[in-house]
Amino acid sequence: MDRRRRAPPRSPWLPLPGACAALVVLATGAVAEPPAMPIVIAHRGSSGYLPEHTLAAKALACAQGADFVEQDVVMTKDGVPVVLHDTTLDGVSDVRARFPGRARGDGRHHVTDFTLAELRTLSLSERVDPATGAQTYPDRFPAGTGRFGIVSLEEELEFVAGLARSTGRTIGIYPEIKAPAWHRAEGHDLAAAVVALLGRHGYARREDPCVLQCFDADEVVRLRRELGWAGRLVQLVGGAEQDHLLTPEGLARVAEVADGIGPSIGRILDGDGRPTDLVARAHAAGLVVHGWTLRRDRLPPWAPAFDLLQDRLLATGIDGVFSDFPDLTVARIRAGDGAVRR
Repeated sequence: MDRRRRAPPRSPWLPLPGACAALVVLATGAVAEPPAMPIVIAHRGSSGYLPEHTLAAKALACAQGADFVEQDVVMTKDGVPVVLHDTTLDGVSDVRARFPGRARGDGRHHVTDFTLAELRTLSLSERVDPATGAQTYPDRFPAGTGRFGIVSLEEELEFVAGLARSTGRTIGIYPEIKAPAWHRAEGHDLAAAVVALLGRHGYARREDPCVLQCFDADEVVRLRRELGWAGRLVQLVGGAEQDHLLTPEGLARVAEVADGIGPSIGRILDGDGRPTDLVARAHAAGLVVHGWTLRRDRLPPWAPAFDLLQDRLLATGIDGVFSDFPDLTVARIRAGDGAVRR
């Protein structure tokens, strides 16, 4: 985030102040790029400490040194992109109390059934299980407390720009196009709306501090070839139904349109915490790898401590990582030796 932070080395995914700023002169007089370090992406903001996708969580993430802050994007009934992870509201807001009788047949309150003005009346909260009311992460910010609101993507872009100006730092954004097929069925072209909005706010070129991401492989292709997105683009990879994207042929096809892949940590480290060959194969295909998600309070069975998980992941040569606790991940990268540098 701060151009002077961790420099050198620097990530190739962040702009530098001048054309020669990334170069170092060796004793022989030769010029070389410094080794890069992984970027830290604040997952839904600093969501380990404050409710996800609130401006408070984004501000804290920036203060904690995250290189990028993530925005999951869905659309309202009146066609406004807003920053929320789910296409439903029940797990993160008081929608049931404020709008009784507005649920669909599935018992859920869908974002596309509410206008932006209606959504502004809701209070966001720490995530809970809609069926039981139990807090998903019990030791995080107390559910049902505080007053946090839903913001539009445009409002968040303005907020990030304001922070960049007041702090003098580069703050990257990392929007995700959520459920594009769902939105089209609801009558909304979410991807087109997001690309247009990003362009109006100065995010349109590869050198701009913005990365678009999506799980839908067809939408990733459409973003590049039909919608003309010229910035950085990452193909997210989820469950077994997307295994084909990680074959040699699949990675080659992804590389035709995208700059990187975003797999789960479970694809980068196996069930015993040993590295798979995914990072090496992605790099061989010309793709960066940004893995998700580091959570101090949701460790795999093989990792008794968060630092062990972080060290194993960083040692794979990964190019970036999503973290619910960006301060801890930034600190671990800063403290690391050459083993965690790509």
